[in-house]
Amino acid sequence: MPGPRGRDGVKAKPKDAKGALRRIITYLMQYKYLVLLFIFCAFASNLGNLMGPNFAGKAIDAASKGVGKVDMHTVMHYALLMLIFYVSSGILSFLVQIGMMRVGRHVAQNMRRDVFNKLMTLPVGYFDRHQAGDIISRVSYDIDVVAMSLSTDVVQIVTSLVTVIGSFTMMCLISLPLVLCMIFTIPAAILFTRYRGRKTRPLYAKRSAAYGVMNGFAEEMFNGQKTILAYAHEDQVCENFSKINRDAAVAYKNADGMGMTMGPTVGLINNIGLAAIGMGGALMYMNGIVGLGQISSFVLYSRKFSGPINEIANIINEIYSALAASERVFQLLDEPEEAADIYGAVELVEAEGDVETEDVSFGYIPGHTVLKNLNLKADPGQTIAIVGPTGAGKTTIINLLMRFYDPDTGKIRVDGKQNDAYTMDSLRRNYAMVLQDTWVFNGTIFDNIAYGKENATMEEVVAAAKAARIHNYIMRLPQGYNTVISEDGGNISKGQKQLLTIARAMLYDTHMLILDEATSNVDTSTERQVQKAMRNLMKGRTCFVIAHRLSTIQNADNILVVDHGDVVEQGTHDELMAAKGFYYKLYASQFE
Repeated sequence: MPGPRGRDGVKAKPKDAKGALRRIITYLMQYKYLVLLFIFCAFASNLGNLMGPNFAGKAIDAASKGVGKVDMHTVMHYALLMLIFYVSSGILSFLVQIGMMRVGRHVAQNMRRDVFNKLMTLPVGYFDRHQAGDIISRVSYDIDVVAMSLSTDVVQIVTSLVTVIGSFTMMCLISLPLVLCMIFTIPAAILFTRYRGRKTRPLYAKRSAAYGVMNGFAEEMFNGQKTILAYAHEDQVCENFSKINRDAAVAYKNADGMGMTMGPTVGLINNIGLAAIGMGGALMYMNGIVGLGQISSFVLYSRKFSGPINEIANIINEIYSALAASERVFQLLDEPEEAADIYGAVELVEAEGDVETEDVSFGYIPGHTVLKNLNLKADPGQTIAIVGPTGAGKTTIINLLMRFYDPDTGKIRVDGKQNDAYTMDSLRRNYAMVLQDTWVFNGTIFDNIAYGKENATMEEVVAAAKAARIHNYIMRLPQGYNTVISEDGGNISKGQKQLLTIARAMLYDTHMLILDEATSNVDTSTERQVQKAMRNLMKGRTCFVIAHRLSTIQNADNILVVDHGDVVEQGTHDELMAAKGFYYKLYASQFE
């Protein structure tokens, strides 16, 4: 019985952004020597670019001495130097871009590995509360956004800063009066970028959350495609998706729309500064304060100075987008993991199957109790059936036995010790489980049946398949047990998938067995055959059986009748029928 599902967003806070930035840097530090090398190459590349305008100015001075006085040797010398520096700079820039792209891919690979490993340690409740599509969005889209930003933005920011500082230094050396002509544009650009950034960053966080919602909805609809078609709800689903898609598009427009205004506005401010340089430079040239070569060099440096500022303004949008995406990734990485084993927990090597619960109460949400004061006793080899109407709390009992959740109050014991006295892995390994919601993976039929038993032989797999009444079907397939099942078993029926999971449980040698509507997807004739096989499987094992078809659990040693979280009756089939209570009414209703 899953808890409530939710579509969570990410609220961008300054401390979250700073924390995310620090953690991204931690990932980058795994490749610190490569990053430092690329930064050094980018620095060298920019130095080459910075020297170009200086050489151009000197070449212009050499060419402006008048007709017949042009120093061609000097002009060619500086032109050749410009060519060498610019070509070297271009080669280094190319190498830096390729290198940082590879670093970004490696960082993305490491982040995905950490996220996937984290997902394997999260409690079941996390997956009950979050849509699969939203989780996939964090693993794929959000990490890709971070990787793309690392590939292009880190070196670009460093090189832009070098260019800005170097250009400003060269402009000061060329002419301080000309610097004064554009000095007012620098604080204006900085203040505008800072102001706009505060407005933009939360919008990128909303955009990432909106994409997570959209992916979650799409994943749910794809899984339920047959049901949608059966109920002719295509138009309604399309309408719902259109609304969610529209919300995502609006979030995208708001974030990028506001972010895209930053670059052009900063460019306008810088162009105003360039116009001021042109006017001031012309006046100074006419008064003999500066020469033509100085003005030319200064204008080129001013373009190099303003260009990176524009680029930084545009890059800031990408950085805000990457920070918003990384916050969602790190939010997942910071989720509390499944409760750790207590100190001194021991391995449950081979359980005898003595299971007992004492006054167990539990609720998925605080204040909403689903199961109340559950008491049951299962001796080794007994079969305990759990019946009741939908939503009564039957699956919750299984979740507690498997320690997918821990009870709010009360105790659960296996072989005389509380559940938490054993390591969680060893406790779960002692249960074989067949669920109503079957799960098979992309692999051969042999691999799917042998999933729970390491080094299983073909003979053991075939024996389990025969016991589950699916061997004949498998042998009719073109490649028999080597036939590959598509993802989620799309190329076999639900009943066949369920028989495969039953065969998997039969191969898994444990003393405790959980059957949650294990034959709900097979036909009546096959069910009778499987029931006979499962009775052999259940011999000597402690079995917990959830069943809606009450005819299948008449031989159970004890039947718990659950209603609204309370065990209202318990006893054998004959005892409960004789009492003519809740169980009697449930049983009679199936044959009326």
